[in-house]
Amino acid sequence: MKIRKAIIPAAGYGTRLLPATKAMPKEMLPIIDKPTIQFIIEEAAASGIEEILIVTGKGKKVIEDHFDSALELEYYLEQRGKFEELRKIREFTGIVDIHYIRQSERKGLGHAIGVGRKFIGNEPFAVLLGDTFFDADPPSLKQLMDGYDRLQTSIVGVQSVAADKVSSYGIVDAKPLVDSFAYVNRLVEKPAVDASPSRLAMVGRYILTPSIFDILENQSPGVGGEIQLTDALNQLLAKEAIYTCEIKGRWHDVGDPLGYVKAILALTKQRAHLKQNLQDEMNELLKEDPQSPDSGSGDPAS
Repeated sequence: MKIRKAIIPAAGYGTRLLPATKAMPKEMLPIIDKPTIQFIIEEAAASGIEEILIVTGKGKKVIEDHFDSALELEYYLEQRGKFEELRKIREFTGIVDIHYIRQSERKGLGHAIGVGRKFIGNEPFAVLLGDTFFDADPPSLKQLMDGYDRLQTSIVGVQSVAADKVSSYGIVDAKPLVDSFAYVNRLVEKPAVDASPSRLAMVGRYILTPSIFDILENQSPGVGGEIQLTDALNQLLAKEAIYTCEIKGRWHDVGDPLGYVKAILALTKQRAHLKQNLQDEMNELLKEDPQSPDSGSGDPAS
């Protein structure tokens, strides 16, 4: 069966980026001049997704406003001949059908996916996390969807992370098969470094069969007192095979300050008019300040 629908969970607090995310959803924080969630919507559309459910929460209405038409702004830009700006705000409107539902209580990723059961029905579907995007060709989700066409079962997108990062992600114990795919033995949510089965981290892209919904409906809270998708996937393993797909492309986790800044720098490199100016500015900023106590100049004992 073709993958037609996707869920984007976007109801979290974004605590790693406070205070910026106190009133602004982390999904709407701009990467230069485009909010993170727009990259994700465009990826889904480019992968062949026809309908998307965005799971939101209190304070997230700005996401709906962003993907709605803005006739007054469009008229303003047209009257002033700002046609390039007009093109930018029109190009992503209507590229895919978007629906919204509120997660009344923030009970974790598994719960957020579970509230999309009626929207999905009895179909396999995609999940794209709202604080992660990729620079990849073909798109990261399309890589998983192509894998589903071959394997016809749930697939988890992964990439290798540094050992000191495994405690920040769901980690997969998997047996390599062919190409970029591996058979999942088990999944562990944010393990300690010395207890981690591997360095393969789940990176916010999933293809799931509808069997997951029955499991999520009866799932007990796990790590952090939340309904964890990782726990549900471990239960799903008892019923059907799950595979990993090692995504080819650059992963941007913009849910923390360093990842956010790195994403901006990476996309700046792709824009010639910004790249040189940024390079000059960075060279200037990174010059040692002779007056700085950290510059290493002078005798600390004097």
